[in-house]
Amino acid sequence: MREPLVQSAPLLTRINVTPIIDVALVLVIILLITAPMLSVADLGVDLPQTRSRDLDHQGHVSVTVAADGKLAVDDRVVADVSDLTELLRGRLAHTGAEPVPVVVRADASLTHAAVGRVLSAVRAAGAVRLGVGTRRMEVALP
Repeated sequence: MREPLVQSAPLLTRINVTPIIDVALVLVIILLITAPMLSVADLGVDLPQTRSRDLDHQGHVSVTVAADGKLAVDDRVVADVSDLTELLRGRLAHTGAEPVPVVVRADASLTHAAVGRVLSAVRAAGAVRLGVGTRRMEVALP
């Protein structure tokens, strides 16, 4: 018997995973970009400017105080300081043995007394590590 003149190509029996990996990596990048934006309440806050460098903690709890006095813990808006203390106490109770940093993001137009009341409520909720959220000061180069 005679062999065929044209050899047939072997059949590909494996699944091509390259497009699946490409799509998965794009989704991971989108998640990494949008996740930090979803963990903070949508209150309009004008943070004070500082020259210190930003320290980004992945597992922190964010307490936001707007110029009109509205309060939020992460993405949940609360009615008053007593609700803030209860919600924050619940959030801090679900963490592990290591204390979670609590970042207070207060509007720059608030008085020291208003921010002090919030800091006292955060401390009363059991927070050990406290921080104040600021934005980096833009320095013009000569």
